[in-house]
Amino acid sequence: MDAVMCRRLIFPLFVPLMVIGFQAQSQPLPKSERLDPEKVAAIAERIDSQYPKLSSALRSQMLDTVVRSLDEMVFIEGGEFEMGDFGAPCDFDQTNMGTWPYGYEPDELCPITPKFHDDYLHQVRLSNYYLASYQTRLGDFDLFRTSQGLPLFDAEYRDREDLQFRYRENNPAPPKEWQEGKDYCLWLGQLSDYPVDLPTEAQWEYAARNRGQYVQFPTDTGSLDYGRNIPRDEDTDIHPVGQYAPNPLGLYDMAGNATDWVNDWDDPDYYRKSPADNPQGPITGTQKIRRGSNYFESGWQSANTVRRWADKPEQDGYYPGTSFRCAIQLDQKL
Repeated sequence: MDAVMCRRLIFPLFVPLMVIGFQAQSQPLPKSERLDPEKVAAIAERIDSQYPKLSSALRSQMLDTVVRSLDEMVFIEGGEFEMGDFGAPCDFDQTNMGTWPYGYEPDELCPITPKFHDDYLHQVRLSNYYLASYQTRLGDFDLFRTSQGLPLFDAEYRDREDLQFRYRENNPAPPKEWQEGKDYCLWLGQLSDYPVDLPTEAQWEYAARNRGQYVQFPTDTGSLDYGRNIPRDEDTDIHPVGQYAPNPLGLYDMAGNATDWVNDWDDPDYYRKSPADNPQGPITGTQKIRRGSNYFESGWQSANTVRRWADKPEQDGYYPGTSFRCAIQLDQKL
């Protein structure tokens, strides 16, 4: 076979690879408010190399999701705070809380929650970290599952007219298992090359309390203004993320709509033996911790900053009202 014929046979074999490479590199890169173009390009290259069999449209969507997720992270400056149920007046006004200890001595206050194993106050010191301003969106969770070759959850219900509100792309993602939320955050970390994970319980409470202040409700005012900074009690359907005013740090839906899974295992006595520096929770357990409140609970009873909700990490279904948000475990700014 002469050289010309050989080149004619070999060249077509390289054409698909060249086209794939050209498509991967010719996609316009999304603009980031936080990341420089070189970092965005590195994320794009990582996605292309790890998911070569996905369509260019899906890879582009993944890139947009990762960049947006990083842009929406809030930098939380660490510090020291007294974690746990710090008390409230026995006859408090949920719509006008005022400033702790509300004119009383601390030992004259009633517990914010009568149970939930949060009554042991203990000092905690946290390093800097990032926390997502929004709970993970259902559409982003769908994209993650698609990238892993998994089917859309509840596919058999999504075409029902009466259930459309449950599957809006901007609803909080409802994982069936705690591990799915953690895996999503780790996936963001793998693609971005940052240490992304679920937040610890201490990180969630510190941020909900506006860097550890004695704030009963994680809203912009520390009080409940139904319909403005928290859903009304009569609103018994899940809402898209970010519909209500954020807390002073810029974190949305810490008070209501859906609860957040955090990284920690549950131990009813953990507060009594928790280390002061960056506590990670018990090493093992049978239940995981959820924080916050969901749409079918009464706000004044459940939307406080200290309640701990222990629950089994495997649920029976993909139920709205249970979600998660990711954190970047990094003490330096991106």
